[in-house]
Amino acid sequence: MIDKLLEKINNNCNNVDIDMVKKAYYFAEDAHKEQKRQSGEPYIIHPIAVAEILAELGMDTNTIVAGLLHDVIEDTEFSYEETVKLFNEEIGNLIEGVTKLTRLGEMEYKTKEEQQADNVRKMLLAMAKDIRVIIIKLADRLHNMRTLKFMPEKKQKNKAKETLDIYAPLAHRLGMSKIKWELEDLCFRYLHEKEYYELVDSIAEKRVERETYIKDIVDDLYAKLQAAGIESDIDGRPKHFYSIYKKMVNKNKSIEQIFDLTAIRILVNSVKDCYGVLGIVHTIYRPIPGRFKDYIAMPKPNMYQSLHTTVIGPQGKTFEIQIRTFEMHKTAEYGIAAHWKYKEGDTSKGEDKQKDFEKKLVWLRDMLEWQKETSDAEEFIEGFKIDLFSDEVFVFTPKGVVINLCRDATPIDFAYRIHTDVGNKCVGAKVNGKIVPLDYTLKTGEIVEILTSPNAKGPNMDWLNIAKSNQSKSKIKLWFKKAKKEENILKGKELLEKELKKQSVHYADIAKGEFYEKLIKRYNIHSMEDLYALIGIGGFSVSTLIVRLKEDNGVGVDKAAKEKENKEILNKSIEEQIAKATRRPETNSYGITVKGESNLMIRFAKCCSPVPGDDILGYITKGRGVSVHRKDCSNLQNLIDTDAERVVEVNWGTSQGNSYVAEIEVQAEDRDGLLADIMSVITELKLQLSAVNANLAKQGYAIINVKLKITSVDNLKDLMKRLKRLKGVTDVYRVNS
Repeated sequence: MIDKLLEKINNNCNNVDIDMVKKAYYFAEDAHKEQKRQSGEPYIIHPIAVAEILAELGMDTNTIVAGLLHDVIEDTEFSYEETVKLFNEEIGNLIEGVTKLTRLGEMEYKTKEEQQADNVRKMLLAMAKDIRVIIIKLADRLHNMRTLKFMPEKKQKNKAKETLDIYAPLAHRLGMSKIKWELEDLCFRYLHEKEYYELVDSIAEKRVERETYIKDIVDDLYAKLQAAGIESDIDGRPKHFYSIYKKMVNKNKSIEQIFDLTAIRILVNSVKDCYGVLGIVHTIYRPIPGRFKDYIAMPKPNMYQSLHTTVIGPQGKTFEIQIRTFEMHKTAEYGIAAHWKYKEGDTSKGEDKQKDFEKKLVWLRDMLEWQKETSDAEEFIEGFKIDLFSDEVFVFTPKGVVINLCRDATPIDFAYRIHTDVGNKCVGAKVNGKIVPLDYTLKTGEIVEILTSPNAKGPNMDWLNIAKSNQSKSKIKLWFKKAKKEENILKGKELLEKELKKQSVHYADIAKGEFYEKLIKRYNIHSMEDLYALIGIGGFSVSTLIVRLKEDNGVGVDKAAKEKENKEILNKSIEEQIAKATRRPETNSYGITVKGESNLMIRFAKCCSPVPGDDILGYITKGRGVSVHRKDCSNLQNLIDTDAERVVEVNWGTSQGNSYVAEIEVQAEDRDGLLADIMSVITELKLQLSAVNANLAKQGYAIINVKLKITSVDNLKDLMKRLKRLKGVTDVYRVNS
């Protein structure tokens, strides 16, 4: 076994310390000597296989040694400290990193999504510390998948599902296509066994015929390239079973309807030769329009480079040709692992290779930043899969810089990819010189320009539905969080200072005592700004707070009277509040029901102005009845976070003929007659205008706010739909506050 490993190291790696590898092998063999695998074979077979996979990838000494020892801390009596002492700290850290990832599956979680989300978060952190941890883990998972037949059926399916969801996308993002394809095919076999074997049999039926067809094409191409003086290596590569299966499912086709079951790969010495080969291919075979992709000029995020073209060959059959250099091919096969091969073998290009390596990990930093903002496990896992595995589009800035974005990306995604401030100040966009709406779907090759204004109000809630990338959504959410906090700090400071003056007390004299300590602990208050923000969002009554602090510190308060008053204010339940509201003489003319009651004092929150058709919730105020908010109102969310007991279910009733005030904002390219056209649409729909406010932003952009009376949300949707059709209008959205 050790001889086979050493042979692979000699064939694929540079400058590996063979003595250290041998030392690690004998140490691992001794540590695992009493252990067996599920197959009944000696356990040492597994770490040897992992080390062989790492050697095939061309990894460095420490990674191969860590592969041999990756289960020592987890499964034997040896500790981290002992491995560091016997080898070195770097090897110890790599083994510990892999061990921590292995132990994740043993923790208890409320849901499967929570467990998976936590696993991925820890994996991302481990990768940020040393990317080799995940390369070892991928090698470990690949060998486990190769030997999965010895596991119980349920465990086979669980492992295969986890691998397809998490590890295959990671291998894809790291550019390790060789591992990615094998993992996917192995998962396919266990998750869809019937379909897998049917596909294998179908492909095998015409294998000889297909191989003859491809051989004729390869021979023809080779002769033509030799005649042109281009040295090349050409082979026909059968497509992987899982990729064929996905194409059949996605396009609803049978195996007979899919012709490009084989791709021809041409490897040459230089980039110049790649484009030369492309020209020769297109003179021999007719290319299919729209099926050419230049990943050399515009590399994928995982640094994959190649030319792809689909052509029509003899007998009218289509097939794909991939053209790349030998060096590009190594990167395509081994991805980020190729970095260590270059690093160990060619020190003269060390700095350039390090820069390339750092470029490859930009997505990892973005993902780490995004995951900090996402608490919902299901959303996180779904976003993780989209970010790692979705197709990309490549667009240009006006200066010609290539920007890669996720599939279906919009100008908002582009703006936030350029810079957070560009996104926050975005008021419109141009694609290929023409104004487009912000929900426009970008396509590869388009030139995108973002229009900004220093007077822009910032993002609105609708952008969260328009943006496609998780990074964009995270930055939008962060803006709302910060913007509201600053607003609440100012509001809270003003309220506190006003109340302190009214009650003739200095805050320093009452900011102490048992109640104060409980307060700052409960609400996680670390500074005065935190306290101001809490008061600003209505976390509690500032007058009650000061009275309670004065009382707790004995500062001139009639304790008995105030205790009684505070108890009445603070301990009122939802039922008591509703009962109080029910006794009021005012009638509810809006048809709103609160827990089935319709005779309550109702008022609509001005921050979100709900109208019939909106999803709504009620908040029981102190002395002003039930305040009705839209469910997506950010102010309501703040109220839920601070006093959820006052939130009550409310429903629209059957009352007819009532009108409600709603506000929309129109963003458009400024032009003559714009306001007149907007007014004309409002008149056509017979809507009653309450107020209009038009402002001219920079770069020839107009922002128009319109308040109007409507009877249902359908009126509003119809209006917004019609306004979006007007010439020059880029965005129409409902104003939340």
